[in-house]
Amino acid sequence: MRRVHLEKVVPAGVEKVWWAWTTSEGIASFFCAQNWIELKLGGAFEVYFLTDNPRGSQGSEGCRVLTFVPERMLVFSWNAPPHLPGVRGKRTWVTLFFHPMGDGFTRVELIQLGWGDGLEWDQAFDYFISAWDRVLENLEASFK
Repeated sequence: MRRVHLEKVVPAGVEKVWWAWTTSEGIASFFCAQNWIELKLGGAFEVYFLTDNPRGSQGSEGCRVLTFVPERMLVFSWNAPPHLPGVRGKRTWVTLFFHPMGDGFTRVELIQLGWGDGLEWDQAFDYFISAWDRVLENLEASFK
């Protein structure tokens, strides 16, 4: 099964890393200033990267919190960027695991699943391998 699987050790306790991923203020601190995050089942998990674009092509519009275990796991749906219109309307899902390591460190494990077949799916997969790596780098840097 094809999946994006990345990990990053972050120099912060799990409660701070959880906050960073599950609140609008937290997402703004390392990912994207414009967002709408509602930590509840079915709540919004929308991040707006391209605010000059028309609604629907600004970012992760329509993505939702699928499930969570406080300070341990967060799962949300995710879409492809607007430059891949053939798969943009589809959803993958991203699972984040938060592994406390003690001494003020947390290992964040990111797994993205739900990939289809075809050229645009391949392009989306390649895109997210590097995009999620940058996001995790930014998360780590935000706590230094």
